[in-house]
Amino acid sequence: MEPRFDFRQASPGAARAMFALSAFVQHSGLEASLLELVKTRASQMNGFAFCIDMHTKEARAAGETEQRLYLLSQWPETDLFTSRERAALLWTESITDITNGHVPDDVFEDARKEFSEEELMNLTVAAVTINAWNRIAIASRAVPGRYQVATRK
Repeated sequence: MEPRFDFRQASPGAARAMFALSAFVQHSGLEASLLELVKTRASQMNGFAFCIDMHTKEARAAGETEQRLYLLSQWPETDLFTSRERAALLWTESITDITNGHVPDDVFEDARKEFSEEELMNLTVAAVTINAWNRIAIASRAVPGRYQVATRK
């Protein structure tokens, strides 16, 4: 598979806006490990290999376990995730798959038990951002397997 186009070159302004949104999410105060789970899960739901590859590598580099990453797509069936992570994953799934309705009230209530209003908004922006990145990368046909984690200082 070959990429269709480089989104950075096609629209530098759009690329800057997306990178700024991603930077906001990374500095929003939500745990980095939680954000990588959210990014990976949304990418799994969207069926996009490039972002699954990227975010599982980022998660492992940040200390995430192989077992949790292997079972992430079936997280409700395990006891490997905290109640906060479970609420975030369900919230993310509800925002990502809107074909069957909107975010249910019970999902909101569970999320509100684990997240402040500000955190919940930031989690929502995180889910929206990864979904936007998935769609940009799908349209531009980003090639999976080439992503390398930046050296951590």
